[in-house]
Amino acid sequence: MQKTRILRNRLLVAAVIASFFLCLPSPARAASKEIVELQTQVQQLLDSVQRIQTTLDSRLGVIQHLAEQTADDANRMTAVVTALQQKLTAQSDTINGKLDTASGQTQSLNDSLDELKSRIAKLDKSIQDLQTQLQNIQNPGTSTPGTPAPAPVPAAIPAPVPPAGPPAPVPAAKDATPASTPAADTSPASQAPPLAETFQAGLRDFNAAKYEVASGEFQDVIHYYPQDDLAGTSQFYLGEIAYKQLKLTDSVKYYNAVLENFSGNSKAPAAQLRKGLALIQMNRKEAGVHELRLLIQRHPQTPEAAQARTKLSGMGVKPTAAH
Repeated sequence: MQKTRILRNRLLVAAVIASFFLCLPSPARAASKEIVELQTQVQQLLDSVQRIQTTLDSRLGVIQHLAEQTADDANRMTAVVTALQQKLTAQSDTINGKLDTASGQTQSLNDSLDELKSRIAKLDKSIQDLQTQLQNIQNPGTSTPGTPAPAPVPAAIPAPVPPAGPPAPVPAAKDATPASTPAADTSPASQAPPLAETFQAGLRDFNAAKYEVASGEFQDVIHYYPQDDLAGTSQFYLGEIAYKQLKLTDSVKYYNAVLENFSGNSKAPAAQLRKGLALIQMNRKEAGVHELRLLIQRHPQTPEAAQARTKLSGMGVKPTAAH
């Protein structure tokens, strides 16, 4: 392009010089043969300059048209890529929402199954105790090992027959007092709500997004049954409620309660996963990555570990720490 511009400028200068010579007054005599040839060459040179100018104009027009087409194609491609990115982002958000919902439903189902297994075990024990009592009643002469045999009942001794006559008056007791009635049992255990029903009610309210009600029911489980495994599960759901309400500090506190006091709970992997995600959202990336790596190390075959690997890969972080 630069060479073309230089050539054109040189041709224009030559044309100007030729025009200058043409404008000179001719002598009165007849033009010599050299001057005629020079004029012919100048005219040819002007024609060549004009043709080159026409060719350059046409080629510049073609180049400009191609540049406009390229710019239009680039704009259309940018619009298509932007629309595709927006579509992918929307689909990713939808899939993440469905995964969270499915994860919550799966957790609820697992909790219900655990509770059902616990109740079935208690029912089996009650049935075994009842069968043992029935056997003892049906076979009073036999007793199970470690169970004392029932004491023999002494034969009834006939009472002496009193002599005939008016019955002697019975003296009234001077210090007789009415029998005292037992005091009502007001211990905390008698006021505690039933464990299984309270936990199941909290779970139903949690799934129905009634977080305030569910929080109170889970708090009751923790308060009245602090050593039961369902108390650890209730701590996890309190963390879930705080996580959904974006109270990330509180959610980390509840997840820590599960990991520190109920490390064998079935919700421990989920608690560690949620704790790591909450820390990352709190801009504590190193702590969050550490928790996700601990989850992968402690529970490598769980679905939560798979989610942790996906999260770390998306962040450009290795799932395991470099040694």
